[in-house]
Amino acid sequence: MLTQFLAAATEAAPVNHFGFLEALQQGGVIAYSIFTVLVIMSVGSFYILITKLLDQRKIFSELKEVSTKFWQAPTIKDGAAKLDKNGAWRQLVEDGLAAEDQHSKLTDSLEAHDWLHGSLARSEATINSKLASGLPFLATVGATAPFVGLLGTVIGIYRALIAIGLAGSASIDKVAGPVGEALIMTAIGLLVAVPAVLAYNWLQARNKRIGELLSAFSTDILANITSKGAVKPKIITNPAKGAPARPATPAAAAPKA
Repeated sequence: MLTQFLAAATEAAPVNHFGFLEALQQGGVIAYSIFTVLVIMSVGSFYILITKLLDQRKIFSELKEVSTKFWQAPTIKDGAAKLDKNGAWRQLVEDGLAAEDQHSKLTDSLEAHDWLHGSLARSEATINSKLASGLPFLATVGATAPFVGLLGTVIGIYRALIAIGLAGSASIDKVAGPVGEALIMTAIGLLVAVPAVLAYNWLQARNKRIGELLSAFSTDILANITSKGAVKPKIITNPAKGAPARPATPAAAAPKA
């Protein structure tokens, strides 16, 4: 008796035709294509975010070694051996040393200095370009993903209007599926675009900071090479405390009346 009651209740229960998969099935090939494009955009965005973040963290983690081990070496060639072989900082040093070996062939000292400066600037540009690779994809996803989702919205509304025209009345069972599909595509487009925009701005800000650090390091390398190792940046052993404060100049004694 109980089994018959449960079977009857199961048969009487309404079937949900308005889920996510049902909306995709109703949209057909177009809905599946738009959804696939949005998934590819989302996966690509997170892949770029993770890989670029790892590259940036590697550069920041090597900065401490540059401030201590590198500049404490007797020569920058010895200091370069203490840096990561595939790191950005060592690449900059090696490019500077290679330019030093070549600039001796220039007879004009001004041209030699410009050659060193240009070689280091070119090395900086190469590193910055590598860090910026992939960011245009994030910008493209952030700008176009809402419109891709909007395309699904337009198609869903169009299908709802066709269903209304065929039925002759705007009953909820005729328009709920296409309208639900349209809203889902809009939401997915926004969920793809917002993280891409946030990741792009965050990575850009970090790249700007790295560019400033590389530019300062390049200037120190240039000064060290042109001075034959005499000029080195001041090393602060405790960055929290910074450089020691200059002693106050004693005030001059007031002249006697």
